Amino acid sequence: MIEEGNPVIRHKFTADPTVLVYNDTVYIYTGHDEAPAGTEDYVMNDWLCFSSQDLVNWKEHLHPLKATDFKWASGDAYASKVIYHRDTFYWYVAVSHASVPGKAIGVATAKNPAGPFQDGRGSALITHDMLPVAKDNKANLDPTVIIGDDGQAYIFWGNGTCYFARLKANMLEIDGPISVIDLPGFTEGAHIHKRNGWFYLAYGYKFPEKVAYAMSRNVTGPWHFKGILNEIAGNCQTNRPAIIDYKEKSYFIYHNGALKDGGSHRRSVCIDYLYYNPDGTMKRVIMTSEGVAPVR
Repeated sequence: MIEEGNPVIRHKFTADPTVLVYNDTVYIYTGHDEAPAGTEDYVMNDWLCFSSQDLVNWKEHLHPLKATDFKWASGDAYASKVIYHRDTFYWYVAVSHASVPGKAIGVATAKNPAGPFQDGRGSALITHDMLPVAKDNKANLDPTVIIGDDGQAYIFWGNGTCYFARLKANMLEIDGPISVIDLPGFTEGAHIHKRNGWFYLAYGYKFPEKVAYAMSRNVTGPWHFKGILNEIAGNCQTNRPAIIDYKEKSYFIYHNGALKDGGSHRRSVCIDYLYYNPDGTMKRVIMTSEGVAPVR
């Protein structure tokens, strides 16, 4: 499909992007808003996958993963993270647990970036009863994962409180205690990436959500708050960023409610340029309707 400008996907409502660059191709994995127009509630049953080599022309890969592919889950396909490690693609997702109160995080695996993915454990990776503290039963939302230079993987997540933990080498188990990060205004929607020796932890800030971020020289902190990265995205009260470098430019991927009948429960993924200052801090994102130029 050929789409020009933002939002980049227009035939379906898409939300909570996570992005992977693999074999010179960009894969965007999104939530899928299906709330009828006029309905102000979340209806999310599955995740979607799209690929592109120019960030303008996108190909949809059908049926990569749905919430009930996790037999222990009752549904609800919340924000997620896909990462490639040692010949396997890992898709970390937030869902509603069928038997343990509260939300839970699961992980699916595949050998192809477009799937099909299947439950990698047969049980939840993180459940509400594992948390050291929790403000409500939505605490286990929006996982993001990074692998350090030494090969050690870490998972970050949370709603109201930001958590992190080590992952075992198999990427399917928590390794050690779950810790809390004190971030100003943290709501949800964490995203972690590394660039030029800096770790960046971006997240939904206050409500309605802007995007703020913190920086650290170490994946485990201490984290230093750097301020607002992105303003409220139009008529959408939530946000969850993804950040990549691709062919010598940096990109900020997010969602808004710009499509017809769009809004906080019918969101759409957008892409704009991201720029860094000489000291490594990120410049505030300028959201545009034009989006980005085709990558050559």
